[in-house]
Amino acid sequence: MGSKEPIIGIDLGTTNSCAAIVDGEKDGVPQVKLIPYKGGDYTVPSIFAIDDKGNELIGYEAKRQWQLNPKNTIYGAKRLVGRSFRSDIVETMRKVVQYNVRPSEDNKEVVLDVGKKSLSLQDVSARILNKIRDVASNHLRIPVNRAVVTVPAYFSDRQRQSVKDAGKLIDLEVVRIINEPTAAALAYGVGKDLNKTVIIYDLGGGTFDVSVIEIRKQVFEVKSTGGDIFLGGIDFDNAMIHHILKEFRAKTGIDLSADPVAMQRIKDLAERTKIDLSSREEAPFNIPFITMTAQGQPLNIEMRFTRKLLEQLTLELVDRTLKIVARVLVDSGLSTKDIDEVMLVGGQTRMPIVQDRLTKFFGKPPSKGVHPDEAVAIGAALYAHSLQDDSNLKLQLLDVIPMGIGLEKAGGEMHVVFPRNSAIPNAKQLLGTTSADNQTELIMRIFQGDHTAVADNEQLGEFTFAGIRQAPSGQVQVEITFDVNIEGILTMYARDPATGKELKTTVRVTQT
Repeated sequence: MGSKEPIIGIDLGTTNSCAAIVDGEKDGVPQVKLIPYKGGDYTVPSIFAIDDKGNELIGYEAKRQWQLNPKNTIYGAKRLVGRSFRSDIVETMRKVVQYNVRPSEDNKEVVLDVGKKSLSLQDVSARILNKIRDVASNHLRIPVNRAVVTVPAYFSDRQRQSVKDAGKLIDLEVVRIINEPTAAALAYGVGKDLNKTVIIYDLGGGTFDVSVIEIRKQVFEVKSTGGDIFLGGIDFDNAMIHHILKEFRAKTGIDLSADPVAMQRIKDLAERTKIDLSSREEAPFNIPFITMTAQGQPLNIEMRFTRKLLEQLTLELVDRTLKIVARVLVDSGLSTKDIDEVMLVGGQTRMPIVQDRLTKFFGKPPSKGVHPDEAVAIGAALYAHSLQDDSNLKLQLLDVIPMGIGLEKAGGEMHVVFPRNSAIPNAKQLLGTTSADNQTELIMRIFQGDHTAVADNEQLGEFTFAGIRQAPSGQVQVEITFDVNIEGILTMYARDPATGKELKTTVRVTQT
């Protein structure tokens, strides 16, 4: 594959996605261009829908018909990617979305019913990626088949793998997956000859990430990372929606939560009002003809929202982000005084109280050094450029894994192979041994998470090492290598050190 074929950077967001490309270098500094969508916007809503004629709609087209077709409009799907149906997160999500989330036939995967189709989360992610790729191809007038795609730093191995699989479905080679905060740090630091320690506070539509990153010229070293992939702008909206429903029920006795069209209208206005309250102290919240009384009289929602009320409703969410910031600082071994800059990424960081609380926490206001909506795509494009054959940009990314990876020990405890914040790429070897006479297979269950009991962590898969030579119990040793690559994805190998024979590994990723 020649170097002429471009590699674009894609920020695949929960609520909005964005793409960028490096368009040459000026005085040795790469020039990044955001890829415009029609109408001049640089972001595409991460929304997929099927209308009543069976047409598939993506982005603004899907968003425009959302109010009238809420059951067949998928949003926030990134939160569910790589999750098993029985996880708590899927259960929580099912309660707040209007579309149907159900288990696959084997009861493990998540299936979304939309229009007359049943789609996996990879299918939905693939369609959104495809839309971004098409927009980029049309703009650049050349086919785009390769991309660097960003994910939340707090994504697990399975979630990262799901994004790569989504790319495969549309023949888009996901050349590399990098973490969103790391991408934002690249957008800030590339070409500036910096020597700084920065913290990236990334509060987007669906996820929260925080990373402490040391920038030394073209070396970007992540010291520690943390986050919550169930904390973002959607939850700030939901806190408002919950309050509105409660007030309306108290006033009229009517519960609107079972009416998908009413819920969609409330959701739309809640998001717009939240954004308004970042620049105003109060805003009206009026929706005419939201429902009817039993006698057929139309009812309206007529309220006022103040910034103070919004801050009260979302105080707990802001507190949760600061607890994670504190933990990540402790993990990095640094204090607030050691941080040179606090960078804000993600639309929800425009909320004044978020900036006020961070100013108090760090003793200085956050930096305006990156664009909150565009930094991640810009960083992905810079990294993509550094991978091109003809690039003069040589970047070194030293990242970490967000959660521990380990094996199940007897008694259900977790034997940690890589603790959280271990540097990647990384490899470790363990010696396993047979526990029964003439055993020919060794089965191991691999988990990711920071709890001591494996039941509280996420199962990544079950690995079966077949072809062990027959011998009495404990006589055969198996050398197992765990290899986490630069993208935070795990591969395992096994060999018999006595014979040098490489054992066949069959990886069956099970879903709990």
